Formats: sequence, C-alpha cells, structure tokens
Amino acid sequence: MQQSFFQQNMENTLKKEAPLSVRMRPVSLEDFFGQEHLVGKGKLLYRSIQADKISSLILYGPPGTGKTTLAKIIANKTQSIFVQINAVTSGIKDIREVIDKARENLGLYGKRTILFIDEIHRFNKSQQDALLPAVEEGIVILVGATTENPYFEVNSPLISRSRVFQLKKLSKESLIHILLKAIEDKRRGLGNIPILIREETLESLALLSEGDARSALNALELAALTTPVDENGRIHITEEIIEECIQRKAVYYDKKGDNHFDTISAFIKSIRGSDPDAAIYWMAKMIEGGEDPKFIARRLIISASEDIGNADPQALVVAVAAFKAVEIIGLPEARINLAQAVTYLASAPKSNASYMAIDKAIENIRKHPLGEVPSHLKDAHYKGAKELGHGIGYKYPHSYEGNYTKQDYLPKEMVNIKYYEPTENGYEKKIKERLEKIKTGGQH
Repeated sequence: MQQSFFQQNMENTLKKEAPLSVRMRPVSLEDFFGQEHLVGKGKLLYRSIQADKISSLILYGPPGTGKTTLAKIIANKTQSIFVQINAVTSGIKDIREVIDKARENLGLYGKRTILFIDEIHRFNKSQQDALLPAVEEGIVILVGATTENPYFEVNSPLISRSRVFQLKKLSKESLIHILLKAIEDKRRGLGNIPILIREETLESLALLSEGDARSALNALELAALTTPVDENGRIHITEEIIEECIQRKAVYYDKKGDNHFDTISAFIKSIRGSDPDAAIYWMAKMIEGGEDPKFIARRLIISASEDIGNADPQALVVAVAAFKAVEIIGLPEARINLAQAVTYLASAPKSNASYMAIDKAIENIRKHPLGEVPSHLKDAHYKGAKELGHGIGYKYPHSYEGNYTKQDYLPKEMVNIKYYEPTENGYEKKIKERLEKIKTGGQH
C-alpha cells in the first residue's frame, strides 16, 4: 500500500512538472492538430483509429511532428492491451517478454496487444527479426515510430507487414494554433500566467521551430518562466526573448539518413535546373548540418560532366579546382570556394550528351555481341602485323587537309550507330557544327 502510494505520488509530481509539450499532448483525434493528410476526417488512419481497427504500422517523420502523440491517442482509443517500449533502452529479452504476455492474453482473454516501439530504427537486425514471427502471426500489432526513413532502417519483412505513414513538418499555421492553445489552456498550459506576446513574435517562434511542436512549446514555456513581469504585471515575451530561449535552430540533417540523400538530391537537381540560389541554399544546409565538404565537392565534379559536359568544358576544371581548394583550405573558408563552383555550375549551359553517350555505348556492349576491331585500326607496331593485314589501309588524319579524312572507326556492323549527339547549348553547339561540317565533306 505504501509503495503504491509512493508510486502514485511520484507520477502525480511528474505530471505537474512535465514539460509543456508533454502536458499539452492531445488525448484524442479531435484535439490533434496538423497532419491532416493522415488523420483528417475520412482518411485511412483516422478511420482505423476511430474504429479501433488498426493493423501494424510505422509512423515516420521529423522530431516534434506528433508520432508519439498519435501512438498515445491509439492507446486511449483501443480496447486492446497497449504496451510501450523504447528501442534505446530495450533489448531482445524485453521483446520476448512482451510477446509471451501478448500470446497469453490472446489465449486466455481473447485480447490483442498493440506494441508501440519508439525510435524503432535503433533496434538492430536481430532485434527486429525477433519481432517478425509475432507480427506475422498477429500476436502483436506493431506501431513503430522513427525519425529515419524506415525503408533504410527497418527490415524489409517488417516493412512488408506494416503500413508506413509519413508525418510532415508542421506548418507555421499549425504551430501557431498549438502555441495559442497552450497559452490559453488554464489546466494543462500557461493560461494562469499573464502572458503578453505579439502575433509577429508567435510567427517568429513558429518559424524558428522548424515544424517541431515540441521545440516550440518548450521554448515558449522557458520564455514564460524566465521573463520577469513588467510594470503592468504582465510577462511580455519579445522576439529577442524567443530567440534567446530557442537559441540557434538546429539543422535537421542526418548525414547517414534519408535527409542526407534528399538534400543532396535537391542540391544536384538545382544545379541541373540552373537555379544558383536554390543550389546555394541546399549547400548551406549541408554545411550547417556538418556534411563533409569533400563529399559536396565530389558531387560537383560528377555534376560538371553529367549535367554540363561539353556545353561548358570549363565547368569540370572549376569543380576539380574547388575540390583541391577544399583539401588545401578546409572549412570554414572553403565554403567560399564551394560557393564559387556551385554558382558557376548552376549558371552554366547544360548538356548531358556525354553522359548519355557512354551509357548508350555500355548498354550496346552488354546487350549485343562485341564487334571486332577493323583491320585498318589494329596495332601494326610489331613484326608480322602486316602479314596479318593489321594496319593496312589506315589513313593518318594529320596527312589530310583540316586534319580529317573520312574512314570507319567502328566495327563494320555498327558504322551507322551514333552515341554522342551534341546539343545546341553553349560550346557544344560549336562541337556539333564542326562534326556536321566535316562529316558532310567540308573542312574545319
């Protein structure tokens, strides 16, 4: 009795002193704000939760977007037994205990168990494999939460037996709604504190929070509790106070996760799309997120040939020079060299003709019989070569006007194949004009 009283007293104290983001956590879908694409009325997840008919699912999205909150709402709504573990502090022993108990409850009472695993990406392969039979048999219904792309971090068999729901960063409007509710709520929020905060200050807090409700609410609470009352007895929260409480916003960028791949993809596509402003923005995000500058420079070298090619041959020279500069100088100064290269490449004329040419040639080699080197092109620099007919009939281009004469360089069955098709862009237009001129009998 004394122990249960102690436990209850501890839980009550924790509830009272819990962070604002925990106290304001919605307990029903009616109170849940944001993620309308998933839990708007009529949506699949909304219907499943309301009907208490959820199947195994994985909630995936950035921090503070409502993954754990949705799990808690499921816990409040379901008639099934709800068990929560955290992948950081739990192991195979804990998983097996939950599964054994779930099997017992299903057999004795006909009650299913929903197992919520927070940060499921932290489980290694063997831990995830331990879940698989119980999920497959329906002993437990899995609800996983992760900030990492589950298609990278969760075993394929678990993915195939679950639905993946992607949560998005909360919009500015959603965050403002959540903040206002916390300011007004007298039971769980800050409604008993005389707060004065302007609309533009709330907007700043929402923007600085980067779509993270937890970050926004905790910064608001810190501002309210640490700001002295003014002469009118109000706690006036200014933009300066908000910036101090939230400090420098963390750049959500995992160098090994899908955010890394999404950002580098946006970066390269911005260069390819000739948008230097967007390319600089995505590079700034990578630099601020701690990306290896050599990785960025290597991608520039690839882009210089893949997306620009002979439309501006100087692009490859610039990209290689930027890589060398990064090696010699390092950050933070090397950001300037990278910025020069990025803006040059993004602004340059574009052509993927060289890239397409090599891929066409490789595809041809892989799918068709290899052509024999024509006799006149074979090596004739050894004794007996002429007896074999090697090199006979070869025309030395430098012996002709314009350093060109017509002859076949491809195997005889491939003489009409064309791999490199120059564009009309930049310097490549001149290349195209020269090739067309000499192949129609003119001279360059």
